[in-house]
Amino acid sequence: MKRILLFLSVVALAVPLFSFAGCAGNEVPRSKYEISAAYEGGVLNAEMVFTYHNAEGCDMPALEFNLYGNAYREGAAFAPVSRSYRAKAYYNGDSYGNMEIAEVSPCAAWEVCGQDENILRVELEKPVPPGGEASLTIRYTLTLAEVEHRTGIARHAVNLGNFYPVLCVYEPEIGFYECEYYSHGDPFYSECADYFVEFTAGAEYVVAASGAVSAATAAGSKKTYSMLLSNARDFAIVLSDEFTLSQGRAGDVNVLYYSYDDEDAAQTLALLEESLAYFSDTFGEYPYQTYSAVQTGFCYGGMEYPALVMLSDSLEKSSYEYAAVHETAHQWWYAAVGNNELEHAWLDEGLAEYSTVLFFEGHPQYGQSGAELVEGARKVYGAFHTVQEQLEGEEDTSMSRHLRDFGEYEYAVIAYDKGLLLFDTLRDALGEKRFLSALKKYCRENAGGIAAPETLKSAFGSAGGQIIEQYESGQI
Repeated sequence: MKRILLFLSVVALAVPLFSFAGCAGNEVPRSKYEISAAYEGGVLNAEMVFTYHNAEGCDMPALEFNLYGNAYREGAAFAPVSRSYRAKAYYNGDSYGNMEIAEVSPCAAWEVCGQDENILRVELEKPVPPGGEASLTIRYTLTLAEVEHRTGIARHAVNLGNFYPVLCVYEPEIGFYECEYYSHGDPFYSECADYFVEFTAGAEYVVAASGAVSAATAAGSKKTYSMLLSNARDFAIVLSDEFTLSQGRAGDVNVLYYSYDDEDAAQTLALLEESLAYFSDTFGEYPYQTYSAVQTGFCYGGMEYPALVMLSDSLEKSSYEYAAVHETAHQWWYAAVGNNELEHAWLDEGLAEYSTVLFFEGHPQYGQSGAELVEGARKVYGAFHTVQEQLEGEEDTSMSRHLRDFGEYEYAVIAYDKGLLLFDTLRDALGEKRFLSALKKYCRENAGGIAAPETLKSAFGSAGGQIIEQYESGQI
């Protein structure tokens, strides 16, 4: 997610196949989400058949799912929007939603639990052995708040990010990793799966989604769309009765731009095409057959999902273009190479920031200087460092910290600005050729999986690893 508005406010203070060479594509067994959902009047009624593939080395007696939609309910302990953005996000005043689980079957038992009613825990009828599979049917209702956020009714569109129960990542040392919904950063951590989605909405809507959207089947005042996406760690939908669709190509990829308030839609589409092509050439082939960018109401700058990104309609032109490139870069750093965003946010945000610098360096026609972007990050980080010393006597600039341990502005500076500076230092130290070669290796070897700081250090070798360690630990 791009934090442009936070930075400015503080200063003012088909079947898409995964094609990375390092991934075995559809030959690798994965879990599968089959979702049938219908949207009407601010409510999504859905049924999800989840087929779990046990890739762990132990029997699995239970499964846990993140219920991100419950963060929007009244009285949530972890509110999705911070106090500083609340008035902007909730444009009609306070509004609430929730995700209500109606039934889970077959199973021995199920409950909604977690620190903030954010977890669905399901006791299976019998443990699933390593390499085995089990299927569950989950019926649920998602009620949407009027909020310009990932999941909600915006002024001009309906955002359906994180609209279904998402399987928690299993870590042998701790079990299932439960994600609380912090208002700053992206509180997400998930593994790749295959998606088959059937979505019904009013015929007046134009529907954008992760992956390819088939021609709609009409029935009265409704239309039903079929959607497919393979080897993806999330799936999102945005719909609006105001969208204009602009279409283009980047190599073999269909590029789709949905907007309702962009006088330069053709230029935005060209930017999306060029950035997608540039990152494909620089890091590795884009993993899907379609790429959709959607203009929508969003209280921050933008939000990434596999094969679909949200771009805030509140941004001015230069910031909008920056967000478009940043979110496109996330198709490599987050969508392809995943990471635990609650504990190592800089891994994807820092890389997406610096990838944006690389793009604008080679595309001066957009009027954004890579050198100026780096210098801007250096000034922001330097000012933060100085203020922290004056106020606290010492400062914690370590990068691998849980989201709960960051303040809102502190998170933006460390994950984005310091992350950008880390990769700029690596590039200066290793040289352009070795730097880009290491990033290609990192992408190739980890596409479809989950990376950690040690994974990145290994890709950059001993010299690069030492630099990463110094930045990560707060020595720099």
